[in-house]
Amino acid sequence: MPVRGQDPTENRRWREGRSATNKDDVDATRALREIAFWLEREGAPTYRVRAFRRAAAIVDDLADLDERVASGRLTALEGIGRTTAAVIEAAHRGETPEYLARLRSEVDVPAQGQQLREALRGDCHTHSDWSDGGSPIAEMATSARALGHEWMVLTDHSPRLTVARGLSAERLRQQLDVVAELNEHLAPFRILTGIEVDILSDGALDQDEDLLAELDIVVASVHSELRMAAPAMTRRMCAAVANPHVDVLGHCTGRLIGDRKRPQSTFDAVAVFEACRDSVVAVEINSRPDRLDPPRELIRLARDTGCLFSIDSDAHAPGQLDWLSYGCARAEECGIPADLVINTRTAEELLDRR
Repeated sequence: MPVRGQDPTENRRWREGRSATNKDDVDATRALREIAFWLEREGAPTYRVRAFRRAAAIVDDLADLDERVASGRLTALEGIGRTTAAVIEAAHRGETPEYLARLRSEVDVPAQGQQLREALRGDCHTHSDWSDGGSPIAEMATSARALGHEWMVLTDHSPRLTVARGLSAERLRQQLDVVAELNEHLAPFRILTGIEVDILSDGALDQDEDLLAELDIVVASVHSELRMAAPAMTRRMCAAVANPHVDVLGHCTGRLIGDRKRPQSTFDAVAVFEACRDSVVAVEINSRPDRLDPPRELIRLARDTGCLFSIDSDAHAPGQLDWLSYGCARAEECGIPADLVINTRTAEELLDRR
């Protein structure tokens, strides 16, 4: 996929779906991977996304691509169908494949929040296939880098969330070793270590405290007992954000919108946001289209309370990393300036706040 440049105008050209003039833009492997990226962004079925990624991997390994394109024998390869073959052939000719051009033209970029989106240097809430994400850490990281990010925080789930293959302390320590090795190859891009840790019913955190202290960023979220009575939920959330290891309060109401509806949790928002402010814990503006959490009135309340914010994708696949634009649009609507958003900072500045 094209790399987002430093020039905001060039970045907008790509995000609005206008093809670049650089021949690398229509390299077959890049074209196939970019198609997979846009399909993920729009929520296409997983099998369609995987078909293009699989085709990209096959092309990467082909020693006789020129001959196969010339003879029309691409579809003889297992994993290459008519659609993926047409993409490869067009890209090989130096043309933008029609399938890719259509997807680019259909990218939904909110009118608001573009300047704030340009200011984001990273993403504090992402998942990999170590828990309930669909892609390896390396693929998430290289996609984030291709979007122009300087860093991303890897925040797979904690052990109690078994449905999401939450990480035990042992698996999390293994992940830290993997991240350290990847960072050697990806520099200057950096994967920051982290976790999305469950807030338990009493406000305790679902991971070993000493291990939490080793992580760069801790996102704390409620995933269970979402209908808890408001007074108990308030105590629970305030206790969690008072923990010195917590950096971000994730999707604070727990609501789901769209096809999968779930009402928001009830709590004393003033008390919770005051606790976030006093503990210097950022309130997450979750960009997932099925969450968009918190609602606008709570974003404004958190702003007026004096909170910091983290605009996050909560991405579970590479294409979902680009959902940040939705969170930026909501932040701008609610009058959130860039200097209150922690992921406008460099990695070093972000870690210094700890």
